[in-house]
Amino acid sequence: MTKLVGDRIGWTRIGAVVLVLVSTAIVARAEPREAVQRRAKALFGVLPAEAPNAANPITDAKVELGRLLYFDPRISKSQQISCNSCHKLDTFGVDNEATSPGHKGQRGGRNSPSVYNAAFHIAQFWDGRAADVEAQAKGPVLNPIEMAMPDPDHVLTVLRSIPGYAPLFAKAFPDAKDPVTYDDFGNAVGAFERKLTTPAPFDAFLGGNLDALTDAQVAGLAKFIEVGCPTCHMGATVGGLLFQKLGLVNAYETKDLGRYEATKQDADKHFFKVPSLRNSAETGPWFHDGSIQSLDEAIRLMAWHQLGKKLDAADITSIAAFLNSLTGKPDATYVAQPKPLPSGPNTPKPDPR
Repeated sequence: MTKLVGDRIGWTRIGAVVLVLVSTAIVARAEPREAVQRRAKALFGVLPAEAPNAANPITDAKVELGRLLYFDPRISKSQQISCNSCHKLDTFGVDNEATSPGHKGQRGGRNSPSVYNAAFHIAQFWDGRAADVEAQAKGPVLNPIEMAMPDPDHVLTVLRSIPGYAPLFAKAFPDAKDPVTYDDFGNAVGAFERKLTTPAPFDAFLGGNLDALTDAQVAGLAKFIEVGCPTCHMGATVGGLLFQKLGLVNAYETKDLGRYEATKQDADKHFFKVPSLRNSAETGPWFHDGSIQSLDEAIRLMAWHQLGKKLDAADITSIAAFLNSLTGKPDATYVAQPKPLPSGPNTPKPDPR
């Protein structure tokens, strides 16, 4: 009996593979790569190298300072948590946890999204409560569950006590009377994050290299478009550009009220920022609460709850193949962890309480 069950499972898997291959071949014959590429380019567009902000122009000095601050755990109460703790630059900008451990091991209720390409988004956080990455950078530092610093003044006390920071702030913000401010902390980290982009094979395909994707990925892209996924996952970031109700067509059970928590408007209940699908094959677990452990399951649930469509195994496998083409790598030198600046004699000690 065990062997028979095993044989059935084996034949089921073989049948699924054959079905995917047949589906891929049919799509390839029905729609040449050039046609898929043209449609995709109109819907998405190639990812830019950086996300500019007129209010906070990117400069080398800001980026250098922002990189140091991003990796510095001394801006947390325990001096054990940095921006990179939850948004790890060597693992696609996430920690691959459902929710991230913060001060004293506390965990919030939402998944930490990837920092890569986030500067292009309509807003930051799942509920959009921060307008941009500059504002977002200042939030977790003061959150009692996350980095738990008591107030901005304490953050500045720490930064001013580290001798190397003052000249770097002065260089990054040469027109400021007092360059070491909490706003400029956010501006420096934001400038660094605005160049955290991950060009992928998908961009090469849109840019004209029709061989940049495999046959399965091209077929998956065609299926992704056919199913209607770009209704929400549009633009160069393939998402992140609007808020949408979770359970738009078929209800989705969640106690999280989403954007309502930020706006207190009833119309925003259960609305969340649509996540970018870039690097999504590597950034699980998925959804706002990190409750989904499988990329295939995430695809199935989204098709049903957002589009009202039941996808079969072959379609899910095909779309997943496309999502893998969105996996990109940052400039390794740009995201390399810098040597931390030495503490000064008056730098506050860690406070684990």
